[in-house]
Amino acid sequence: MRVLMFGWEFPPHIAGGLGTACYGLTRGLARNGVEVIFVVPKAYGDEDQRFIRVVNASDVDAVYTAGESDSEIWKHVKFMEINSNMVPYISPEQFERERKQSQKVGTVHNVGDVWRERYNFSGKYGANLMEEVARYALVARQVAIELEGQFDVIHAHDWLTYYAGIAAKEVSGKPLVVHMHATEYDRSGENINTQTYAIERGGMEAADLVMAVSNLTRNIIINKYGIPADKVITVHNAVRFADNNMEEERGVKDKIVTFLGRITYQKGPDYFVEAAAKVLKRTPNVRFVMAGSGDMMNHVIRRVARLGIADRFHFTGFLKGADVQKMFALSDVYVMPSVSEPFGISPLEAMKSNVPTIISKQSGVAEVLDYAVKVDYWDVDAMADAIYGLVTYPALSELFARKGLEEVTGLKWNNAAAKIKAGYERVINEQNK
Repeated sequence: MRVLMFGWEFPPHIAGGLGTACYGLTRGLARNGVEVIFVVPKAYGDEDQRFIRVVNASDVDAVYTAGESDSEIWKHVKFMEINSNMVPYISPEQFERERKQSQKVGTVHNVGDVWRERYNFSGKYGANLMEEVARYALVARQVAIELEGQFDVIHAHDWLTYYAGIAAKEVSGKPLVVHMHATEYDRSGENINTQTYAIERGGMEAADLVMAVSNLTRNIIINKYGIPADKVITVHNAVRFADNNMEEERGVKDKIVTFLGRITYQKGPDYFVEAAAKVLKRTPNVRFVMAGSGDMMNHVIRRVARLGIADRFHFTGFLKGADVQKMFALSDVYVMPSVSEPFGISPLEAMKSNVPTIISKQSGVAEVLDYAVKVDYWDVDAMADAIYGLVTYPALSELFARKGLEEVTGLKWNNAAAKIKAGYERVINEQNK
């Protein structure tokens, strides 16, 4: 079986959990006998291609025949380009830098009655994100044409690539599977961005099958987007179980409690800060680390200062790769207080590093874990009690570390990939009836 897969990022160049999930998923698919051609807006040449073939969309010409224009292509694939300055994952300072650096730089030339245009994608979440999403679809159309006969099904990850998946389906006639890693309701609560919502809904309506990373996400897809229940399946994420026996020398004797993720509303960083203040009133020998970046960073720093706990709080900025593993190796407790988390891979990574873990009940990963402490994200008293218990009582901490490690050992990408392969077979068989 052969899959044409569209993603937005791929390790080692990632901005969050999406790239990590794509890496684990593609490795799992390879072990299940599935060949994957993975298309990204911008490839850097250092991607791990032992299990997949990576296609750099920045190296592909969008081709137009005489008289054909962007708008005519949009009509053909039944969607339109949307201009927006929405930048979901970067700070105001980064926004300005990205705006200056990510202007479209392309080459245009014609041969007879054929025009070719190449787009220099940033592959980031910059100021021209919506334009890149739209242009990516134009290139995806061309990729599907050039790879005719080399794939059996199309797989698009998250809303950023749904237009690309639709375009590839329109020109190839192959079935489309879309993967919902996070909905606009997760990112924005009820105050959703209507443009993003429209892309998500349009992608799921055009798809032959929708994959949700949790039952929590599946219910949102059905109830908020109106997608038929029989069209949506749940495939829980997993964790890559590599050797994680890393030891780091600690410069302090205090216990270390870690938050690792985007510092945005969705991830609940403010609840982590409030719980930290309550813990420090009961025991002073604890340090709290907030690893990540995001639009709430300044708000969180100010709140830490007002609470008088700045000497117990550390901000590392965005971490990835080996730095993430080092952070887990230094941690005594990991906390994920997400307001709405479609799944959440970081708790699995923490648990495989022998770190006792606290997660919000409002997370998809709570569906597959028994040996993580679960609290409501808003219940800072319960969160503080859980942190205090794990840093104060060694037997309790050891129990959750040991049982947690045993539990995540069984959550492997090979098993998730087997379910995804079954989904591919389903849509291919339905099309061939």
